[in-house]
Amino acid sequence: MITLIKKTKVYAPEYLGIKDILLLGDKIGAIGDDLAVDMGHAMDITIIDGTGKIVVPGFIDSHVHMLGGGGEGGYKTRTPEIVLTDLTTAGITTVVGCLGTDGITRNMLSLLAKARGLEEEGITTFIYTGSYQIPVRTLTADIMTDLIAIDKVIGVGELAISDHRSSQPTFEEFVRVAADARVGGMLSGKAGILDIHLGDGTRTIDLILRTIEETEIPMTQFLPTHVNRNGALFEKCIAFAKKGGCIDFTGSEDSDFWEEQDGEIRVSKGIKRLLQEGVSDDNFTLSSDAQGSLPIFNEKKEYIGLGVGKATCLFKEIQECVLKENIPLEIAIKAITSNPARILKLSSKGRIKAGFDADLCILSENTLEIDTVIARGRQMVIDKKPVVFGTFEVK
Repeated sequence: MITLIKKTKVYAPEYLGIKDILLLGDKIGAIGDDLAVDMGHAMDITIIDGTGKIVVPGFIDSHVHMLGGGGEGGYKTRTPEIVLTDLTTAGITTVVGCLGTDGITRNMLSLLAKARGLEEEGITTFIYTGSYQIPVRTLTADIMTDLIAIDKVIGVGELAISDHRSSQPTFEEFVRVAADARVGGMLSGKAGILDIHLGDGTRTIDLILRTIEETEIPMTQFLPTHVNRNGALFEKCIAFAKKGGCIDFTGSEDSDFWEEQDGEIRVSKGIKRLLQEGVSDDNFTLSSDAQGSLPIFNEKKEYIGLGVGKATCLFKEIQECVLKENIPLEIAIKAITSNPARILKLSSKGRIKAGFDADLCILSENTLEIDTVIARGRQMVIDKKPVVFGTFEVK
């Protein structure tokens, strides 16, 4: 399978100019000027005219509830599983699955099976071991063994802190999880990252900061998420990022509502603020929290309503960064390409470079809409419509 994309603007994520991109099977073969392929009639060659288009790396969504999430309002509020085209039509070619509040009726074995199923359908998948709770519910009854023995496990999460739904871990419990994740990651050559769910409690990131201050575990072991949940939390996370920590924004399909309802920091405004504060453009990521529930609680912490996170919010937020806040595309797109790839140690992902996986999104130049999505060399979306469907999806 050979694909040649001709005369397109390439953001790798840095801007490379107008180039051709040659895909050989599931890898990027070359990027250059006036590339040509002459294989006679022996091979099937697809040529894509990239004129008026932009090509960026396929998107990495580092926080998705593949099995669904929720349940905070009772059994009927459990959200549904994600399906292949939920991801591919959103430009997502690599996804990291996690459990959330419910680590009981949804478990790690089911999450692993779901990840393997999505990969069989055409995209790349990884998972975190655990859920909101400590002690961590693992596949093998041990964090380090999960990281070493299970290929898809790349870290621990999403562990909840500063939230009324967390298990309220002690400092010692939290440190032990961080230590096991670090050593397990070192032994397996993986990130061993801790994906930390941040609630709206006043303790914000205190457990993370205390761990860094009182132990030898570095801040690079942590990726706090939902950092734009509210203003007070965001200020703490800005300070964390200015010291070299990496932080993860959570996207939203309805930023206007959450900005007004809960004081959430709009992603585009938050990223612009980080850049103005001098935070490195390598130190932030963006994830969708797709299929996770968006429970609404009153001042008594009583459940009063529910929404569902959508994968489509991921690139919508990048569009806002570029079109509304004038953040250069080569900087904004790093949040869902090269930055998560580096932080999560996904060595063949997140860049348009020879030898890397052939994961690409082709965008319209003027509107930045997703036109074509290629995952591991295979066209999954063409002319904005999915052409590859999940096993049980209605075509």
